[in-house]
Amino acid sequence: MKCSNIIEKLEELCPLSCACEWDNPGLLAGRQHKEVKKVLLALDATDQVVEEAIRQQADMLITHHPLIFKPLKKVNDQDFISRRILKLIQSDISYYAMHTNFDSAPGCMGDGAAKKLGLTDVRPLEPMGIMEKTGIPFGIGVVGMLPQVMTVSEAAGFVKQQFGLPFVTVYGEDEIKGKQQLAAVCPGSGGSVINNALEAGAKILVTGDISHHQGIDSAACQMAVIDAGHYGLEYIFMDMIKSYLENQFQGQLEISCMPVSFPAKMV
Repeated sequence: MKCSNIIEKLEELCPLSCACEWDNPGLLAGRQHKEVKKVLLALDATDQVVEEAIRQQADMLITHHPLIFKPLKKVNDQDFISRRILKLIQSDISYYAMHTNFDSAPGCMGDGAAKKLGLTDVRPLEPMGIMEKTGIPFGIGVVGMLPQVMTVSEAAGFVKQQFGLPFVTVYGEDEIKGKQQLAAVCPGSGGSVINNALEAGAKILVTGDISHHQGIDSAACQMAVIDAGHYGLEYIFMDMIKSYLENQFQGQLEISCMPVSFPAKMV
C-alpha cells in the first residue's frame, strides 16, 4: 500500500477542490510513494502527536488542521513548526492534512456533526458549490432541525452530552425565550458564519471560537450561540476517517487515533 493510494481515496471523499482558497491541505511532508502499513490520525500535528507517530513507527500521519499554513523560509530545529516537519521527515513519516475540504465536502465534518446532533432536513449553512460527480451541494456548516424542540439551556446540555464535552459557553440563554428547533452547526471556528445562520433563520448556532462581541451581538439578533470549542466539535474527524479508511482498505492498514483530550480546561 502506497501513500499515494491512501491519498487517492481520501481525495475521493473530500477533493482538494472543496477547500477554501486560503487553506493548505494535501501532502505537506514526506514521500508520496512511501509504503504504508501504519497510520496515525490526529486533529493537530502537535509535538505530542509527532512523538507518538515516531513511537508507533507510523508510516503516515493524517491530521485535520495543516501544520503548515504559511510558506516556511527555513526548516531547522529552531522553530516549533519546522522542528516537527524535520522530525517527521527524519523518521520517514508521510504527513497529510485534510482541512476545509473535509469541513465542506458532503458526508464529512459538517454532516458528521449534524448526524451527532440528530439534525434532519439538512442543507449547507454556507454553500460553496455543487459536487461535479454527484450534483450534491457542499459548503461550510449545516443547518437543520433538532430532533425535538428545546430551550437554549436544554440545547446546550444536549450538545454537551452528544459530544462528550466538559463544558460549553452559551450566549443568548436569557434573550431567546421558549423552545426552538431550527439550528445550525459549524465545527471549528464559526464566527464567519453567524450571518449565514441568521439568514437561514436558525435560532441556535453550535460552533467554536466565538468572541464576546460575536456572542452578545448574535443574542441581540435573537439567535443563541453555543460555543463548544474548536476541538470539541472537530475531534470526530479521527473516528470518521478511521471508519472510512477501514472500509476502503479492509484490513490492509493498521489505523490508530490519538486519544481525545480537550486542550482547554475550566479552572
